[in-house]
Amino acid sequence: MAATHSQAFESWYANCPGLKVIVPSNPADAKGLLKSAIRDDDPVIFMESEQMYGDKGEVPEGEYTIPIGVADIKREGKDVTIVSFGKIIKEAYKAADELEKEGISCEIIDLRTVKPLDYEAIVKSVKKTNRLVVLEEAWPFGNVATEITYHIQANAFDYLDAPIVKINTADTPAPYSPVLLEEWLPNHEDVIKAVKKVLYK
Repeated sequence: MAATHSQAFESWYANCPGLKVIVPSNPADAKGLLKSAIRDDDPVIFMESEQMYGDKGEVPEGEYTIPIGVADIKREGKDVTIVSFGKIIKEAYKAADELEKEGISCEIIDLRTVKPLDYEAIVKSVKKTNRLVVLEEAWPFGNVATEITYHIQANAFDYLDAPIVKINTADTPAPYSPVLLEEWLPNHEDVIKAVKKVLYK
């Protein structure tokens, strides 16, 4: 969609005091979080990618809500923590499947809510795996991954066995060319490289 349509505003909105920012990655979470957003007394911004409108998945019937500000461990693991949100988290799943074949166990945390951020869930996971990779579809400067990186080094530094690696888009406007766009966006190969980097492999 190129530069006029491809932006990552999650961190922009999260920078506004009082705003809550939700970014679901699947249909079930979208339903539960949207119902919670509607009922919340504070202003809530519900971010969604039109590229996910065709996604299919099981959705609970009837009354179903998910608390705002609570991350979800989508995959249990012991070697490295991967934190992500929104549609780009699919690349983390692909990477985890590939890495599992090599005996590397990845724990994947879906933030679901960017503001408020579930710091506790990330810290708890890092204390278990001792390594952290943050995957975000946003430019490298001043984003959600940067905030997470700061918080972990400030509150779980002694548990880290390697420097944190964050994966973002290239620091350019989104290109229109499909070939260039593929280079611009993070993918599962980038995640695999990052995981092996923090594992010193």
